[in-house]
Amino acid sequence: MMKKPQGIRATSSMMDRIVLHLSILTLNVNGLNAPLKRHRIAEQIRINQPSFCCLQETYLTQKDSHKLKIKGWKKIPHANGHQKQQARVIILLSDKTNFKATTVKIDKEGHYIMIRGLVQQKNITILNIYAPNTGTPEFIKQLLLDLKNEIDSNTIIVGNFNTPLTALDRCSRQKVNKETMDLNYTLQQMDLTDIYRTFY
Repeated sequence: MMKKPQGIRATSSMMDRIVLHLSILTLNVNGLNAPLKRHRIAEQIRINQPSFCCLQETYLTQKDSHKLKIKGWKKIPHANGHQKQQARVIILLSDKTNFKATTVKIDKEGHYIMIRGLVQQKNITILNIYAPNTGTPEFIKQLLLDLKNEIDSNTIIVGNFNTPLTALDRCSRQKVNKETMDLNYTLQQMDLTDIYRTFY
């Protein structure tokens, strides 16, 4: 008589312990109209193999967005402003990532895109921001306050804030101004962590 092979049965308590592994590549590309630059971005994505790729400053209009095609990747509808020179943000999603979008929020000015959805039955929200060069701390603070009800412990915020958040990010002669201190206070009140500063 042969013994039946013993398998491992996944119970609900085991499923709760499964750790979700996602990787996100975020790049400020400073324009994607040149074919060579699009090729280099595609190469970076191929080498790093992230789950999501968040791009800022693409300068691609809606009609030009077809130029950014990467095999095995699809675009979440991107935020594109009405003026030709507005920075635009895009989130690319790997076909290998089983992500089911439930909400997509797009800024009409092209400064942010937020996607919410499920990966392996776990909620996740990704907010990709490209802040304007002027009035940056106020812009980010207001954006975070506007999206406060959308941001939770499963939210990942990436992008180019265009402002240093701490004295470590500035050259030694500069001081952190009042607007940046207000932004940092808002980040603390919303319980948001600069993960780079936590580890480096």
